Amino acid sequence: MAAADIVHDVSEVRERFDLVRAEVGKVLVGQDQLVTRLLLALLADGHALLEGVPGLAKTLAVATLADAVDCGFSRIQFTPDMLPGDVTGTQIFNPRDGTYSVKKGPVFGNLILADEINRAPAKVQAALLEAMQERQVTLGEHTFALQAPFMVLATQNPIEQEGTYPLPEAQLDRFMMKLVIGYPSGDDEVRIIDRMAGSGNAPKASHVMSGGDILAAREVVQQVFVDDKVKRYAVDVVAATRDPAAAGISELAGLIEYGASVRGSLNLIRLAKANALLAGRSYTSPHDVKSVAPDVLRHRVVVTYEAEAEGRSADDLVDVILSNVEVP
Repeated sequence: MAAADIVHDVSEVRERFDLVRAEVGKVLVGQDQLVTRLLLALLADGHALLEGVPGLAKTLAVATLADAVDCGFSRIQFTPDMLPGDVTGTQIFNPRDGTYSVKKGPVFGNLILADEINRAPAKVQAALLEAMQERQVTLGEHTFALQAPFMVLATQNPIEQEGTYPLPEAQLDRFMMKLVIGYPSGDDEVRIIDRMAGSGNAPKASHVMSGGDILAAREVVQQVFVDDKVKRYAVDVVAATRDPAAAGISELAGLIEYGASVRGSLNLIRLAKANALLAGRSYTSPHDVKSVAPDVLRHRVVVTYEAEAEGRSADDLVDVILSNVEVP
């Protein structure tokens, strides 16, 4: 593809995603960063985990994005008494002819809202693993491919909240990004009250993009250029999470139990390319990698007991790494 064609395609995709951003902005207030990150995950073909205390519009953000995108949407409300079949579906026995028929579960959709995902036990979390990683579901002897685009947008309350379970590390690693949502500013909270508790009807987003548009946009993302130096920078950042001392960051020695895997490096580059596209560029820069790194790495870095005793979180350690790894 010629360079001029790529620039044209990037511009078209950016304009279409700006329409999605505008529609979501009709409903959400003061969540520009969150909306951008959700669009990045949509472009980069990855799943996203949204964490925050109740009442911060996590569910509303996902549902509003689904309103703006015209494709199959399913919401799964996770509860402590759920069974795996409540997510994936099950086989139903027909006593009349002695056969089984398949009843597909809500995971058979395009945009899947896994609401309060950490309120369900581990066996239910495991039911999502095949769908999230392999994009398929096995029921009995039959395996069903999930239709593209397929994206899981999960919400969770912090694990300190009563009645929640920490997600297994293997499942956390399947999420391309973990987004932490904080409280809005005072001005934004007043705007939220005006918009949602005013005399008029609550606003609603309209369809401005189809599933086919998403797949076409992802093909354009693949054409975004990544220089070898940018790839090396992403690898160096991830390597520093595994062995900070070898990366020359001695202050983090003994504070990281496990670092990010190769999946972390892959996701850094994929999201960097998507970030460049949303900025209207057909090439990536180290800044693109640095911009998305905290969301990619915070759930992949496991801190030691010493770090916890010092009150150091994974976010703190990732910030130190990004400040010390040389930018090309």
